[in-house]
Amino acid sequence: MNIQAEKLGLIEWIARLNDSSVIEKIKRIHDDYSKTVDWWDEISTGEKESIEKGLKDISEGKVHSHETAKKTYEKYL
Repeated sequence: MNIQAEKLGLIEWIARLNDSSVIEKIKRIHDDYSKTVDWWDEISTGEKESIEKGLKDISEGKVHSHETAKKTYEKYL
C-alpha cells in the first residue's frame, strides 16, 4: 500500500464530499485520533533531555526531600 497515494485519494474524496453526516463522522475520527497523540512526541528536545536528566538523577539517588527543598527555598516563597 502506498500510504501517500491513499492519503491523496482520501483528500480528493473528502473535497468532493457533500454529505454532512459523513463529514461529521470524519471529524469525530479526527478528534478521537488527536486525543491519542503522546505528549512526549509534542515536547522539544531540550524538554526531553531535561526530563531524562531528572530521571537519571533519581535513579542515581541525587535527590532531596521535600522538607529540605522547603527549608532551602522558603525565603523565596
